[in-house]
Amino acid sequence: MTSSGHGNHLPPPAVLDVLLCSVCGNPLVLTQRTLRCELGHSFDVAKQGYVNLLHARIPAGTADTPDMVAARVAFLGSGVYTPLADELAKHATEGLVVDAGAGTGYYLARVLDAVPASHGLALDVSAVALRRAARAHERLGAAVWNLWEPWPVASGSASLVLNVFAPRNGPEFHRVLRPGGKLVVAVPNPGHLGELRDLIVSVDDRKEERLDATLAEYVTLESRTEVTRTVTLSPEQIRQVVGMGPSAHHLHKDGRADQLASITEPVDVTTSFTVSAYRR
Repeated sequence: MTSSGHGNHLPPPAVLDVLLCSVCGNPLVLTQRTLRCELGHSFDVAKQGYVNLLHARIPAGTADTPDMVAARVAFLGSGVYTPLADELAKHATEGLVVDAGAGTGYYLARVLDAVPASHGLALDVSAVALRRAARAHERLGAAVWNLWEPWPVASGSASLVLNVFAPRNGPEFHRVLRPGGKLVVAVPNPGHLGELRDLIVSVDDRKEERLDATLAEYVTLESRTEVTRTVTLSPEQIRQVVGMGPSAHHLHKDGRADQLASITEPVDVTTSFTVSAYRR
């Protein structure tokens, strides 16, 4: 990221160029640390380097909390999901990569590392996560946004859209991708973290089928790869992997927090994902 004398980050110009005003849809221009459109709508760039383009409250229980983000940073930093990151990086391409549901920017940073002529836009509903994402890579910019709404991103601007365990908005994937652009979606398989099933939200057995049905209208499936292995997780890593996902919102309601706290030995766990690549 470019930085000013105060150590404040700004998104790269190549990312700012594709952002649109979320009120009227006009292009945005950066003046000092504020993005403005010609109608005068303005959005300040936070000192951490992300911009919040949302103008509506997010329902409770949808955005990652500070505790969830801390758990994710620690867990991903331990390298357990490196094989998934490596698989996603195989699809890296020159141009703009939009990560829809980027979280802390871990996967997007890995993809950007693979191709020096790329730059990335991290979209996520959690400002807490994007504080991390904005600093995850110098060629990355980050914007708070609800993926179910039309994205404040120029049509045909992305050569690659990433979607890792996040909401899938088919019409917006199609609109934002340039012709011939690629969509890469990662989903957990039914057996993923199966050994921790009592502690986490279960995965739908028919997710792949539903995924294809949802996207068929907008993109064409090109390839599909399964990334499965067995890893030994420490008690702390088990608490992190449960604490960073959707289950974290419900842990205290049903006694699972106590169950989690009582784990004292390492556990062998299956990690299993499917990575699907589609073409616009």
